[in-house]
Amino acid sequence: MIRVESLYKSFGEEPVLKGITTTFEQGKTNLIIGQSGSGKTVFLKCLLGLFTPEEGRIFFKEQAIDEMNIDQQRKLREDMGMVFQGSALFDSMNIEENVMFPLRMFSEKPREEMLERVNEVLARVNLEGVNSKYPSEISGGMQKRVAIARAIVNNPSFLFCDEPNSGLDPRTAILIDNLIQEITKEYNITTVINTHDMNSVMEIGENIVFLEKGVLAWQGNNREIFMTDNKNVTNFVYSSDLFKKIREIQIKEK
Repeated sequence: MIRVESLYKSFGEEPVLKGITTTFEQGKTNLIIGQSGSGKTVFLKCLLGLFTPEEGRIFFKEQAIDEMNIDQQRKLREDMGMVFQGSALFDSMNIEENVMFPLRMFSEKPREEMLERVNEVLARVNLEGVNSKYPSEISGGMQKRVAIARAIVNNPSFLFCDEPNSGLDPRTAILIDNLIQEITKEYNITTVINTHDMNSVMEIGENIVFLEKGVLAWQGNNREIFMTDNKNVTNFVYSSDLFKKIREIQIKEK
């Protein structure tokens, strides 16, 4: 679990996050959504420790980051997995080397044990037998699955995903969403996903944080979001013809 209390972050005279208080639940897919400029990327970077807030606190497993010593902060970083927007695979490394990279960074296991773990997570994302291929030789969807395998290879307690469906076709995006949700539940991870993809909200939005101009404007799940009276949320959700039709159907069925 991750708990955030009264988080403020500014750049110069420009406030970006304005007193956010929320909880991201363990074993659930927690989504951060909002319009461009709402502060969701800055919020994610604060959770990752890349930005330091001026005020407020972030707790991982009930321990505040600002109370951790250097060793504790290092162990926390080791306990985090990250799926980047563009997969961020190393072009000069094959798939096996890419997935093994966190193990080489954070463990002293023999290579045989590391390879066994690499093959285990590749099998988990349905990518057996691609070890010797390079990122340029596989599809965008496969690259995302490799990125997920790399993110979970160290058995993290916390998984962060930044726009994991960026650049994917709708069918592949749904497969990636489902894979992330399955892994979250299987390993009982606290997963936080920064996204603008409403399909992800529909498919896996178990706990959704909606930001509006740096403020937490709404929080709920993927059932509640379609029935909220919050105008900022409804404007965001129903900005496409698809969701206008969904709204009409739901109102008729009530």
